[in-house]
Amino acid sequence: MTIRIFRNARIHTGDPSRPTVQALAVDGETIVAAGSEAEVRAAAGAGAELVDLAGEAVLPGLYDAHIHTANYARALSEVDLRDAGSLEEALAKIAAHAVRLAPGAWLFGGRWNSNTWDRPVQPDRHALDSVCPDRPVALPSVDGHTVWANSQALRMVGVDRTTPDPVGGQIVRDEHGEPTGILRESASYSLRALMTAGDLSTELHAAQEELLALGLTSVHDIDGEDCRAAYLELYGAGRLKLRVHKAIPVAHLEAAIEEGRHTGQGDDWFRTGPVKLFSDGALGSHTCHMSEAFAGDPGNLGIAVTPYDDLEKLIRTAAAARIAVATHAIGDQANHLVVNAYEAVGSSPGLRHRIEHAQHLRRTDITRMARLGIVASMQPVHCTSDIDLVSSLLAGQDLASYAWRTMLNEGVPLAFGSDAPVEHPNPFAALHAAVTRTRPDGTPAGGWQPEQRLNIGEALLAHTLGSAYAAGEEGRKGLLAPGLLADLIAVDTDPFTAKPDSVQHTKVLTTVVGGDIRWQRS
Repeated sequence: MTIRIFRNARIHTGDPSRPTVQALAVDGETIVAAGSEAEVRAAAGAGAELVDLAGEAVLPGLYDAHIHTANYARALSEVDLRDAGSLEEALAKIAAHAVRLAPGAWLFGGRWNSNTWDRPVQPDRHALDSVCPDRPVALPSVDGHTVWANSQALRMVGVDRTTPDPVGGQIVRDEHGEPTGILRESASYSLRALMTAGDLSTELHAAQEELLALGLTSVHDIDGEDCRAAYLELYGAGRLKLRVHKAIPVAHLEAAIEEGRHTGQGDDWFRTGPVKLFSDGALGSHTCHMSEAFAGDPGNLGIAVTPYDDLEKLIRTAAAARIAVATHAIGDQANHLVVNAYEAVGSSPGLRHRIEHAQHLRRTDITRMARLGIVASMQPVHCTSDIDLVSSLLAGQDLASYAWRTMLNEGVPLAFGSDAPVEHPNPFAALHAAVTRTRPDGTPAGGWQPEQRLNIGEALLAHTLGSAYAAGEEGRKGLLAPGLLADLIAVDTDPFTAKPDSVQHTKVLTTVVGGDIRWQRS
């Protein structure tokens, strides 16, 4: 196989022993030399193929540590309500999308956020019935923890005034006891199970092009078993272009154990990841588990989606089967209980347990996370999206929120991702948020809680080597150094020399995975 030399570039390796080089030599999928062009040519020998990167900045391939790629793939053809500024605007978008569907077909999509609408109003089934009277509609909120359904959808899954609230969920009801169409947490699971229309392998094949174009070369997927099967189909057909670390849904844990699955099983293109558990809900849905009630919502401490005893039992079961655990926790009480559970189960050699989101914590729990080696898998854009929510709902609470700097200083491993399609999967938006703690428009000036900002090198490491570390893959990827995989991107903006505000506008020019160009801007 011909050795390739990627040359004529400002290559930021992430390797502290040699942070910047001019060229890389790649044999197959692996980097065999890094340094000046003369050094690399000498190491590669005669006959190497030259790949000119036109003087651009080069970074290690970015790794999204928390993304729902099946949901993202499906969302490319579903109604998107993220930009709706009012209930009326949301309904207009839904009505326009409905006319493109077959009669009676389900209408999915959503990502609505009533917290940002011009009037504080809780949507209900009657509003959806007004634009979709003859088809079922089920629309998850932007945080994914609430589903807004119409009357026909409720009938199809058997939800009525006599249906009890399930454990870990809530059917919101009106003053007459009738379901309003808002289903929180586990109450929405029956509808979520129906949101799987289409050929997922085809949809994922198209979606990977979008992700490669954003500079992502690896993903840690959080979706279900259908997503796993679709990726394996792509891999078997030679159509997989980015690397996948695939989580196990908690509902499939026992079956996965019986199948002999364990974390790290597989190869550099497809590996088994951790089991995904849920401790609580989300801030926007007022369902994250808090030690104090939300401001203006007395008595509401959120929802413990998985009771503590069950949580500890699941962690113990998974660890005994050599399966790492990634537990969703947003509220401070949820995070406290997850840390307690990990501590109670004890160390699991070879496994890296994680907290997904880790948004609002007691400072003592950050210290405990560092001591226990718990990875904080976080999504920086959640911080800048939630500034107003945190300021209003958690006013007066003494918590560390999106505390990247504190975590890093304490020694908590950081892994960055997007949680797409909750947020857009663009990693440069995440890097901008991590470095500035401002919204895309630059507000608030100076950043929200600016003492928690990272520098660009720290943020990039969290989105490359940090994500690889969380998956136990730091020996294979995350840096551009000899012996590691040749996953890299060329970009039009050098984040180490550009102004922080410009990082979010970075465009990827070339994406290389395993030494091959997998995507290139035309």
